Amino acid sequence: MLDIVIEARQASIGPGMDVKRILPFRLKRMVGPFIFMDHAGPVTIQPQKVHAMDVLPHPHIGLSTVSYLFDGQVTHRDSLGVEQIIRPGEVNWMTAGRGIAHSERFEEPDALAGGKLEMLQTWVALPEKDEEADPAFQNYKPHELPIFTETGIWMRLIAGNAFGLRNDVKTLSPLFYLHVVLDAGKRFGLPKEHSERGIYIAKGSIEVAGKTYVAGQMLVFSKGVDPFLLAKENTTLMMLGGEPLGERFIWWNFVSSSKERIEQAKADWKEGRILLPPNDNQEFIPLPPDRSRPAGNPAPEALS
Repeated sequence: MLDIVIEARQASIGPGMDVKRILPFRLKRMVGPFIFMDHAGPVTIQPQKVHAMDVLPHPHIGLSTVSYLFDGQVTHRDSLGVEQIIRPGEVNWMTAGRGIAHSERFEEPDALAGGKLEMLQTWVALPEKDEEADPAFQNYKPHELPIFTETGIWMRLIAGNAFGLRNDVKTLSPLFYLHVVLDAGKRFGLPKEHSERGIYIAKGSIEVAGKTYVAGQMLVFSKGVDPFLLAKENTTLMMLGGEPLGERFIWWNFVSSSKERIEQAKADWKEGRILLPPNDNQEFIPLPPDRSRPAGNPAPEALS
């Protein structure tokens, strides 16, 4: 049985940068440990306006950000002093733990020409025992991420384990994240190792149990439900999920199992106790107004 279909909502994170926001959703906050998912692009913008898209330094706690590009490039800088350009097929995995700030800059206009920027960013909530871990960052190259192919099917394991594939991307709870490309007419299944599984249709369309689903939709399934997916056309899917971690509160860029810890993170950012990236510390995103929402789960307001 299909648990829920999530329709991506449009969100704007800056001039020229509208995204499709998939998670969190009011009826399904998380899929496994994944608590946030944005799909940006393809972005078309005039070269002189590229810098308006920059995501200025901003903070995180209690999560890992996972950046993955279909096309283009982005420069990441963080409080640890890391400066890393991410390119298509690579993974930037940043664990915020007790607190980190980072920026994402679009510093190569040619990388955006002709709608060449397209990226996905997810957040993975951390287990309670790791929420106050030291922050860390790792970039993984395409050769470190296993690929499976057969006629009409191409699949890359971004993180975790699925379909017998594993890699060395460091995760802190059981999960999987896959990039799958199917030719029209091909059939595909879901990994069976995990309790919660989601399929985000990035491009194309699929048929499940006789019904067609299209780009911009996420289908969520529980364990024990193993449908076949039929690609109605050439289709790109992002599959993700894993084991639930329990309730998490989310406010702006902060995730925690504790409301009080969210309040502390607000104060820490406002008072400058979360360090800015040493090589990008001349500007930052200030703490937004505290607009109260029920259930302690306001929607995030930034891509990352």
